[in-house]
Amino acid sequence: MRALIAGMGAEAVIPSNRTRKIIIPHDAGLYKHRNRIERCFNRLKHFRRFATRYDRRTVHFTGFVHLAAALIWLP
Repeated sequence: MRALIAGMGAEAVIPSNRTRKIIIPHDAGLYKHRNRIERCFNRLKHFRRFATRYDRRTVHFTGFVHLAAALIWLP
């Protein structure tokens, strides 16, 4: 997996298993940012309209994504 990512010219931010004999270094800051984005998508998937993509037009879908993101982050 790491070779495939490197072949695309990207950097892998996958932390290695703690029990691994040879620890593979990763950028903790990038992993934290990636994790936050992944958690945001998982929260958005709770909205059925987002998960199944009912909207045919990109404009309507994008508008709903903005609305759902605002609803998620409201206190």
